Amino acid sequence: MEHIKAILIKFVMITAVLGIILTGIFDISFTETLIISFILTLGAYVIGDMMIFRMSGDETEHTKRNTIATLSDIGLSFVVIWLLSELMASGKDDLAMAAFISALLIGAGMVLPCLLG
Repeated sequence: MEHIKAILIKFVMITAVLGIILTGIFDISFTETLIISFILTLGAYVIGDMMIFRMSGDETEHTKRNTIATLSDIGLSFVVIWLLSELMASGKDDLAMAAFISALLIGAGMVLPCLLG
């Protein structure tokens, strides 16, 4: 149940960011934004949270582990958003910039809960 809750929170946050950036600013359909959000959520959870975070150090190095996982989430987010948006919405301008902005905001969203508590 803990994994489902974490995935849902991550999905909602990613969908909110991509909804504002991709759909609101760069005019990509909301359906395409949802598909990108779903794929990115699963990838970020499995790669970032389950693999990289857990293998980045021991339990006492939480800050180091979170930093490494967040940086990997930013990189993964950029690549996934850019590639999928190019595939789904080819012909639109500045999709790399949309992916970059989105990735930075998603990374900030991953760090914020750690900073607050």
